Amino acid sequence: MLLPVFTLKLRHKISPRMVADGANAIVLGTLGDIAPPLAIIGGNCALQGFDHEGNDLFWTLLVGSEDFDIRVFKEDEIVAEMTETEIVTSLCPMYGSRFGYALSNGTVGVYDKIARYWRIKVSTVNYLPPSTPPLFRDCILLHGETTLLITEIPFQSKNHAMSIHAFDINSDGVCELITGWSNGKVDARSDRTGEVIFKDNFSSSIAGVVEGDYRMDGHVQLICCSVDGEIRGYLPGTAEMKGHLLDTSVEQDLIRELSQKKQNLLLELRNYEENTKAELSSPPNEADGQKGIILANTKLHTALSVNLGNDTQEAHAELRISTSNDTIIRAVLIFAEGIFVGESHVVHPSTHNLSSSIRVPITPPKDVPVDLHLKIFVGYRSSTQFHVFELTRQIPRFTMYAMTSPDSASEPASYVNFIIAERSQRVTVNTDDIDLAGDIIQSMASFFAIEDLQVEADFPVYFEELRKILVKVDEYHSVHQKLSADMADNSNLIRSLLVRAEDARLMRDMKTMKNRYMELYDLNKDLLSGYKIRCNNHTELLGNLKAVNQAIQRAGRLRVGKPKNQVISACRDAIRSNNINTLFRIMRVGTASS
Repeated sequence: MLLPVFTLKLRHKISPRMVADGANAIVLGTLGDIAPPLAIIGGNCALQGFDHEGNDLFWTLLVGSEDFDIRVFKEDEIVAEMTETEIVTSLCPMYGSRFGYALSNGTVGVYDKIARYWRIKVSTVNYLPPSTPPLFRDCILLHGETTLLITEIPFQSKNHAMSIHAFDINSDGVCELITGWSNGKVDARSDRTGEVIFKDNFSSSIAGVVEGDYRMDGHVQLICCSVDGEIRGYLPGTAEMKGHLLDTSVEQDLIRELSQKKQNLLLELRNYEENTKAELSSPPNEADGQKGIILANTKLHTALSVNLGNDTQEAHAELRISTSNDTIIRAVLIFAEGIFVGESHVVHPSTHNLSSSIRVPITPPKDVPVDLHLKIFVGYRSSTQFHVFELTRQIPRFTMYAMTSPDSASEPASYVNFIIAERSQRVTVNTDDIDLAGDIIQSMASFFAIEDLQVEADFPVYFEELRKILVKVDEYHSVHQKLSADMADNSNLIRSLLVRAEDARLMRDMKTMKNRYMELYDLNKDLLSGYKIRCNNHTELLGNLKAVNQAIQRAGRLRVGKPKNQVISACRDAIRSNNINTLFRIMRVGTASS
């Protein structure tokens, strides 16, 4: 990608610069000890910083991109990492050590340093789809003396944040998090609680949210633009409106809230009437079952185990839920991030398969602890209403692993060795999965409060695959240079043919002009074909560069603290100098020295 730099007064391009890795994000500012302001370019695999003359004064490889992590750099050193549940799509500074973020699943929130301050995800719908089982349409949730009707079921949000920005919209001296959504909504949330304090709606998706003196009157406005070209500017609230931007809609919100309460009360009344009819027309025990009355000492038990699978079913973790008596489980709702499609899962057995226990297969995609929020519908077979038990259970980090006898499995060829100084003992982890080895080391370091840990590691199969990828990277670079040179030659030839064709036209030599334009047409077709080849080559190159970056990340995760940063920095230097043997030595022993 060609990065041009313009001056506003002269309006001409002063410093074009080719960024081979692409430019996905650009921010201006100073960095570390580098004096001149830089344009920091975030590409597919690298960060680069250019000054106003186009000089590349900063360059570093990213250790991962779409891996759900937020990383904090101090110059070129990673000083902090935070793991989220989805791909991070946007970041924006708030004030002090706080910053806002947005994820691809529709989550927005605020971090204060490395601690999440709050996050909010609008993931509910205000209607039930036609495919919703009748149970969820008619069931009443009984919580003590309060009766609530199910009016919504969580689904994955169809809307996601297109742009986020920090702006003091209510003039309280503190910036709010402004979010522009794909459904055209714009909202401002408190940096402290996430509460919505201002909102507006566009007719189409938001394209961007910025601030500036749009009217050139000395007042800064919040500027929102939609994909249809609609632009709206918002001035900060006046001193009289400070902190009360939504007061004008309080009456409407109150009416809406009272209408919802009225609807719930009417539905509750209908259920009481049905209970009365059932009690008058049925024997006492049967009526109790229809009303959903169960024993007061009914309890739920949960257990988590590993199912090794078989020929028809893959290995998975298994959550077993059972009651303490002869009541049956009619349905189970599970809400969890990053495990189920839509972040929710419903199990509702057919009426012929109802029992007092139920097993739910769970397959976590990553080795991270996850909270399961359970809603279990309990009653009798004849019940038309059910009690709902709400439980929260956590899936441990290494749920998908089970103990096995040493004789039943061959010893892996890969290993990681390290010494825990506090206990003066050597630890060896034998596994061919470098990701698993990194997770184990990070977990142990957290448990034993280890700040710095150097390891010796060898993953022959993985390192051999990485070596092949590096060879491909060199090949793709060579092809890229050759294609670029051919394109430059053809471009020069096109200019020459165009001049000759125009000369022939001015001399009224139509035959020569026609021949030149035919040559020009054929050459243009060759250029288009070459461009397609170049694009495919570039796509393959980026894929392999990402694989190299992931390898550096994995090598870093095998260490803790300073050794981790040293490995990442040394690997970057080895790649910059194209010293492959040194790169693999660094990944194995953590240092380039012999």
